[in-house]
Amino acid sequence: MKRLTVDAHQDLAWNILTFDRDYTLSAADTRQREAGGLAPQVNGDTLLGHPNYLQGNVALIFATLFAAPVRAKAGGWDRQTYVDSDQARHLYSAQLDAYKYLVDRAPEKFRLVLSTRDMDSVLSAWSSDEEEPPNLPVGLIPLMEGGEAIRSLDELPEWWERGVRIIGPAWMSNRFCGGTREPGSLSKEGRALLDAMAEMGFILDLSHMDWAAAREALDVYEGAIMASHANALRQVKNGDSNRFLTDDIIEHIVEHEGVIGVVPFNRFLIQSWKNSDSREACPLELVAAQIDYICQLAGDSRHVGFGTDFDGGFGLQQVPAGIDTIADLHKLVPMLASQGYNEEDLNAIYGGNWIKLLRKSLPST
Repeated sequence: MKRLTVDAHQDLAWNILTFDRDYTLSAADTRQREAGGLAPQVNGDTLLGHPNYLQGNVALIFATLFAAPVRAKAGGWDRQTYVDSDQARHLYSAQLDAYKYLVDRAPEKFRLVLSTRDMDSVLSAWSSDEEEPPNLPVGLIPLMEGGEAIRSLDELPEWWERGVRIIGPAWMSNRFCGGTREPGSLSKEGRALLDAMAEMGFILDLSHMDWAAAREALDVYEGAIMASHANALRQVKNGDSNRFLTDDIIEHIVEHEGVIGVVPFNRFLIQSWKNSDSREACPLELVAAQIDYICQLAGDSRHVGFGTDFDGGFGLQQVPAGIDTIADLHKLVPMLASQGYNEEDLNAIYGGNWIKLLRKSLPST
């Protein structure tokens, strides 16, 4: 049986609506289509496309709803920005519509996964021993990155009905809590949001939450917890950002039976890396080292996976040497195997850990 990959973070809808990217195409076709345009200038060459998912056995993706507050963006090219919750709600709603349009247009390539029944339908297609068909479905699990689109807790049932299953309350700071580069603990509204999320069955994504907020959330959240895309601070060279996870936060995620998605992005491996630096200065071995570090803290291989964030503000030019598309994640296999990770470990890291968390957390139908 093929080793399946699960990627816990891809900003597909943001790219679809910002650059008109078509993820039914291969990364090579998209690069050719976009050559000389805005997308590769500001976001790099794409690393994603359905043919590349097939090559890398990527069966499930946590597909985000993401837009940034206007204060975080410069240059005026990004159409997915907001000044208030009303605008955030409008943008996130349009991104959900974009996913629905994608699966309606190419149902043989993409399916929404809102329940364990949906997930099993996708996984069964990948588990066939028959000769591979030209298309296999990639499951998309909607993840809300940043909670500003939630104007009031009364709207949570609507987001659930529309398919959101995972919520990360913060990107930068907001009324719920501190976030990347903007420290702060949970607010009263943030604690109320977590209570309501847990009651409804949402998975909590700690990525981008400030350390104080994440620690408090780990103390009080009664539902499933994960970090979709966040590397270990102590394994990031020159790392000091609250965007990364401290050892105690990693250990508490493990205690909650959570999973952490490692990000193969050069500045998340070497914080001082610059776009003018060589890709070779950030070797793929640093990704394997992140995975191993989390496994060593956890005491096993059951709490780490991938959360690539590919196409999420960076592209080919900003990932380690050796990665041309997402299909190249398989190049980590011999590196990990040489450190003693067996086939069961590798299956868990590549997809099994995320599938286990989803099976515990998604509704059955």
